[in-house]
Amino acid sequence: MNKKTHTIVCGSRHSVALMSNGTVQCWGNNSKKQCDPLFRTFTDVIQIACGKDHSVALLSNGTVRCWGSNSVNQCDPVHLTFTDVIQIASGDYHSVALLSNGTVRCWGCNYYNQYNSKQHLTLVDVIQIACGSMHTIALLYNGTVKCWGNNTCNQCDTLHSTFTNVIQVACGHLHSVVLLTNGTVRCWGNNDKNQCDPVHLTFTNVVQIVCGTHHSVVLLSSGAVQCWGDNFENQCDPLHRTFTDVIQVACGRHHSIALLSNGTVECWGDNKWHQCDPLCHTFTNVVQVACGSYHSVALFSNGTIQCWGDNFDNQCDPVHLTLTDVMIPCDEKCVLLW
Repeated sequence: MNKKTHTIVCGSRHSVALMSNGTVQCWGNNSKKQCDPLFRTFTDVIQIACGKDHSVALLSNGTVRCWGSNSVNQCDPVHLTFTDVIQIASGDYHSVALLSNGTVRCWGCNYYNQYNSKQHLTLVDVIQIACGSMHTIALLYNGTVKCWGNNTCNQCDTLHSTFTNVIQVACGHLHSVVLLTNGTVRCWGNNDKNQCDPVHLTFTNVVQIVCGTHHSVVLLSSGAVQCWGDNFENQCDPLHRTFTDVIQVACGRHHSIALLSNGTVECWGDNKWHQCDPLCHTFTNVVQVACGSYHSVALFSNGTIQCWGDNFDNQCDPVHLTLTDVMIPCDEKCVLLW
């Protein structure tokens, strides 16, 4: 499976779309300026990422721009000094940039050493980065991983240093997951809700891994999906085992979405805010899905968007219905990422 550029991404209560002309559009909660008109001045954007209340854009010239909450320096001007960036990722209150020389730079909240740990400054040959709420994982060219940041629940336990042949990394709130070249997965970190339940050791032929707050979902090469972790809101409801021909999965705080090869979507888990509203079953020609904490977004092949779920902060504001020409995801090699 080829990796795809994410042209729609979600923060906790806001969403960002990357348009085909390299501009971005935002909607949802703007209490921390997550949707500040500043973003309208950016052009030549090639990648987007969201933290809880802030957003990050990577430009084609390898520089980075941030907007939204700056309560703990999530948008510290230091990011303006970075060049030759090829990937961006965001945790709740911090962000990370991967540079073309395989080094990384971090900024934002440092309460748990998300960036003050000297470790990340010594890393070289990094090829992928991922952020949990307050920790970060880097995948190195040799297939090993390095972690730094919050370790209160062993998210950065030295266990990860024993893994080799890793090809993909993902983070939940307090746990981490890696995909190995043989199609198996390994987890470490918080296990109070079975996020690291040994059941994950039984999965084979995995091609994608994603994490919600306290649960994880894997996509198998057969098009089936498997889940483990917190099931309080039916995030791991056996319903997901009935899906076939899935080509992408995404997780919100307590719900998940699967995109099927026929362009339809399936949702399961928490539905208190209609994140799994049957409305989604009427969609066709969907090419990408994304989740915020309590809302969901689908991108269609004609470049339009539909949102459903919690609308308390305008996450599903009708403004999104006016968007056209949202960039259709392509192989990441098309935009020279990774």
